[in-house]
Amino acid sequence: MPPAEPDASGRAPATPPTASARWGQTLGGLTETLATWFRSLARRWRSSMQVRVVTTALALGFVAVAVLGVYLSYSIRDGLFEQRVDQIETENAALTQQVRTTLAGSAATSPGDQQSLLRDVILNLSTVGSSAQDYFLRQAPGQSLTLVDPASSRTLSVDDVVTPELRAATLATDGQVLQSVLVPGDSTESGQDEPGVVVASTVEVPSAGTFELYSLYSLASQQETLRFVQRTLLLGALAILAMLGGLTWIFTRQTVVPVRRAATAAARLGEGRLDVRVPGSRGADEMATLARTFNEMAASLELQIARMEELSAAQRRFVSDVSHELRTPLTTIRMAAEVIHGSRDDLPPAPRRSAELMQTQLDRFEDLLTDLLEISRFDAGAAVLDVEPRDVRDVVTAVVDTAAPLAERKEIFLSVSMPDHRVEADIDPRRVERVLRNLVVNAIEHAEGKPVEVTVDGDDRAVAVVVRDHGVGLTPDEMNHVFDRFWRADPARARTTGGTGLGLAISQEDARLHAGRLEVWGRPGAGASFRLTLPRRAGIVVEASPLPLEGPSRAGGHHVPTGQVPVVNPPTGPTPSAIPDLSSTQEELS
Repeated sequence: MPPAEPDASGRAPATPPTASARWGQTLGGLTETLATWFRSLARRWRSSMQVRVVTTALALGFVAVAVLGVYLSYSIRDGLFEQRVDQIETENAALTQQVRTTLAGSAATSPGDQQSLLRDVILNLSTVGSSAQDYFLRQAPGQSLTLVDPASSRTLSVDDVVTPELRAATLATDGQVLQSVLVPGDSTESGQDEPGVVVASTVEVPSAGTFELYSLYSLASQQETLRFVQRTLLLGALAILAMLGGLTWIFTRQTVVPVRRAATAAARLGEGRLDVRVPGSRGADEMATLARTFNEMAASLELQIARMEELSAAQRRFVSDVSHELRTPLTTIRMAAEVIHGSRDDLPPAPRRSAELMQTQLDRFEDLLTDLLEISRFDAGAAVLDVEPRDVRDVVTAVVDTAAPLAERKEIFLSVSMPDHRVEADIDPRRVERVLRNLVVNAIEHAEGKPVEVTVDGDDRAVAVVVRDHGVGLTPDEMNHVFDRFWRADPARARTTGGTGLGLAISQEDARLHAGRLEVWGRPGAGASFRLTLPRRAGIVVEASPLPLEGPSRAGGHHVPTGQVPVVNPPTGPTPSAIPDLSSTQEELS
């Protein structure tokens, strides 16, 4: 095929698709439509018990009706055939005897008279009121006279209905021989092939020998009766299936609808709508009992949750009030303790040791009070972010500087891996620093002399910090509770810095407040890894983290070991205090 000539614009006209291409497109569209329909049907099948029950009932009903219909159809067919055959045998026996009597009493001796006799016999058979459709006479093989075989039908030949096997069986017996045949349509009134039966017997013609007498009986009426019965059975089967499907649909609907209402009510109840109830609780049947039981459960649950909310609110108020009330005596005690601690060198050994212990425990008590105030702020929904664009590397550096003395005392190798470029995000520096400080200090406390690694990285949507230790690790059950309030993996474990059991719970709340995630991985004897993932900009949904949870390899960026931990990319602004001032906390809560 020559290429298309370009038009006036210099572009070749588009070649129309070939017939095979159009057929492929049509077939592809049809395949897609069928696939969509099957997927929709599969979803409907999986999601609706009513559809499954009705479909199963219809399938079983179809099988039962089909088996019954086939059995009845065959039974009726055999009955009609046997009844008609018995009638044919009786009728044909009488006709055969009549023909034999007529031929035996004839005085015809010449071939012409014998030919006329045979023709008259066939004509008489057609007028005696027999139900046979056609009659045929055929001279047996080996006869010396040449006679024309007469027949009552002009359109149907004896060879059309008589087979060699039938002739052989007829000559071998003196009785009647039956054979089912298919009558050609050109010899029937309807013009279609019809079933029939050929009955054969032998008769003797004086001076002419043996002849074969064939009678053709039509089974068209029986066939029509059978078709009528089959149509009736088919219509009855369709009616039964329709009734079965309708009844099954109604019965299952009476069961499924109340269950569906209960499921919908349970879903709404799970969403927090405690006032939802299931309608239809009046009555004494099982569905009404289910509705009443569900409503009673929902009412009891609503009452219990209301009581728990009241108790929780009272507990939050208690913690908040106690935390506020403890502020003043704590300030007074701290002032007195600082005076005593400042002059401890002038005290005897026992009071001097007591002054040091009191100063240490006051620090721990102040940490606990700060954590309680922060938890109260989260519970009351009063926690807010003071967001500003910051380089996360600066926050990590400040945290590492703070934790370096603890790592040196415990002889822990603390390393930091950060990229060379800025890792900037919209964060609250005070809260992020508190999260990272908790993670790093916990890692040092549980490292058992093994290295602790801090890794920073980011992508276009998020920044991440992973703190990895190789110490005691966490079991799966411990990982499920590690962010619970006041929970510790081993309460008896000796700790250098104390602890309230609220650090990780507050860290998780801080991460959620940033729309980020704080995740944990651990394995007994292999250490633990905590990953903080934060969005770069407020409002971005964090879908994936730039760092793996188990801890990335140290590839690229700054790698800072400790011993002496140098400051990497020192922050330009002031470093937030490790412990928030209680006066500012009091002002925020007020």
